[in-house]
Amino acid sequence: MNEPEQQWTETIESNHSLFDLKLREVWRYRDLVYMFVMRDFVSSFKQTILGPVWFFINPILTTIVFVVVFGKIAGLSTDGLPQILFYLSGVTLWNYFSTSLTSASSVFTANAGIFGKVYFPRLVMPITIVVSNLMRFGVQFLLFLLAWAFYLFKGAIQPNVWLLATPFLVILMAAFAMGVGMIFSALTTKYRDLQMLLGFGVSLFMYATPVIYPLSALSGIWKKLAFYNPLTGIFECFKYGWMGSGDFSPSMLLVSSGIIFLLLAIGTVVFNKVEKGFMDTV
Repeated sequence: MNEPEQQWTETIESNHSLFDLKLREVWRYRDLVYMFVMRDFVSSFKQTILGPVWFFINPILTTIVFVVVFGKIAGLSTDGLPQILFYLSGVTLWNYFSTSLTSASSVFTANAGIFGKVYFPRLVMPITIVVSNLMRFGVQFLLFLLAWAFYLFKGAIQPNVWLLATPFLVILMAAFAMGVGMIFSALTTKYRDLQMLLGFGVSLFMYATPVIYPLSALSGIWKKLAFYNPLTGIFECFKYGWMGSGDFSPSMLLVSSGIIFLLLAIGTVVFNKVEKGFMDTV
């Protein structure tokens, strides 16, 4: 006789769907975001002599190197803008983006210990990273404002209304870094060597972004490719708004926004999918 087919009386399944991002739950944990941000800020200066002064030293030294190497030796154009202010603006924006991206790309591997001990929405960590780096960006942006005010007083620059778009530009950079960072964070749970590849790729990406040169210095196919770099519209809009010179059009910012928010959506969904079982592979 054939045995009757067994019927399960109870089935345990995960109710965590792919598109269930639990954003309301993230909002309820906003106090935890604040605690993590303060932790990151304080831990950055433990056992240091100069403390927050390091935030000034980095952009100052980098700007000096860029002025000497790319401005004086290579003779790259700055669209008639003061070299110090041109390079300082690029360095200030790039530092925020690159630091946020590299930190967000190691969320799972860097926080595996705490993830395995206590529950909280995992999206809290990449959000914490982009917010905590905003504090560093604010300090370096203050340095830029001091240099900007000096050249404005000398009449060397002509700012316009586009400088009011700065908060939106910062949000775009944060979203781009967070989106791409979450994608790489999900991938590095299985393929650790992608972390090293990302570090190398970020360094190269700076030369594909108008940090050390203006967009007007490019032509032909290179200019067309640069147009679809999500950071191009951000950097050109920032320089155009604050210094009044640059090859900027609103369509560039529109293209940047579309690409960035698409990558953020993809990154969030991928991050949400991987977080369910990443502890088995980390």
